[in-house]
Amino acid sequence: MTTAERAEGSGLRSGWTTGACATAATTAAYTALLTGDFPDPVTIDLPHDRHPAFALAVERLDDDGATAGVVKDAGDDPDVTHGALVSVRVTHGEPGSGVSFRAGAGVGTVTKPGLPLAVGEPAINPMPRQFIREHVAAVAARHGGSGDVVVEVSVEHGEELARRTWNPRLGILGGLSILGTTGVVVPYSCSAWIDSIRRGIDVARAAGYAHVAACTGSTSERVATETYGLPEDALLDMGDFAGAVLKYLRRHPVDRLTVAGGIGKLAKLADGHLDLHSGRSQVSFESLAGRVHAAGGPPELVERVRTANTALDALQQCRAAGLPLGDLVAAGALETALGVLRGAPVAVDVIVIDRAGTVVGRS
Repeated sequence: MTTAERAEGSGLRSGWTTGACATAATTAAYTALLTGDFPDPVTIDLPHDRHPAFALAVERLDDDGATAGVVKDAGDDPDVTHGALVSVRVTHGEPGSGVSFRAGAGVGTVTKPGLPLAVGEPAINPMPRQFIREHVAAVAARHGGSGDVVVEVSVEHGEELARRTWNPRLGILGGLSILGTTGVVVPYSCSAWIDSIRRGIDVARAAGYAHVAACTGSTSERVATETYGLPEDALLDMGDFAGAVLKYLRRHPVDRLTVAGGIGKLAKLADGHLDLHSGRSQVSFESLAGRVHAAGGPPELVERVRTANTALDALQQCRAAGLPLGDLVAAGALETALGVLRGAPVAVDVIVIDRAGTVVGRS
């Protein structure tokens, strides 16, 4: 595998997308198909003047085609496909056919509209397809090939890995997607998760759903489903990325959005935080205490909330005193959401739950 780069300013190693790995494997396989020799390592050209070299983990040449494989190195990003073997088999295509793509074992097939690929297409995204076409053309020019090839991409254990991604919900069945816009994985950028949120909205819109729910986790998904009877592909696994949901819906609206989550994360949203990760935003007990004070809570309750250990602790203190802190947090979260939507035609409601999944606030 290639040596990953250091992400600028972070000290963490960047890695390479499945799209970059598939491009490298295609380049090596097509070169071997034309010359009989696999370049190892194989170098590819990526945007921003990057030219990574990939060691080959698989080399197989037969009468009908050539197969090359590389092991994905995601650097220091907690990527589900880190260490996965990405293989490509290249065979000659019909004259004038150009580059045709097929889904091999472990690569999914698109089954729902709304994605940047047509239904029935292998889940090899547009930018990796462009990279592969460009490298096929370069190899053909270098070695006298026609450039008419069938490129079949496989990912070892891809179907199993895909169960840990959004793919089943997005209607990408049978395996993973081959992804990447620059070829580089930036550690902890969570770009794949944010892209999945956007694709989830696209799929819901294409299916004609007027109502979607953005949920912070599985418990809030269950509550949203039980409350509104929403189908699975109308549920957005928002996680910590409230801003990603709201900003995309501002440009691609649906009639109605439900935001559902635990009181801790939604207390942060109520304070204007759009990234709800514990490492990047914190619950402000001063703010919670201010909400209790504004709602007419007695001074002793205000002080108990100010010195609470957790948002759940503050909730329990208020519940015992008969003050609906969950509703106050929901109202604040609703205000933040509407502010980000900036008048987009999206009706919003908020559901706040506790750890057991009990609804403790609505707005």
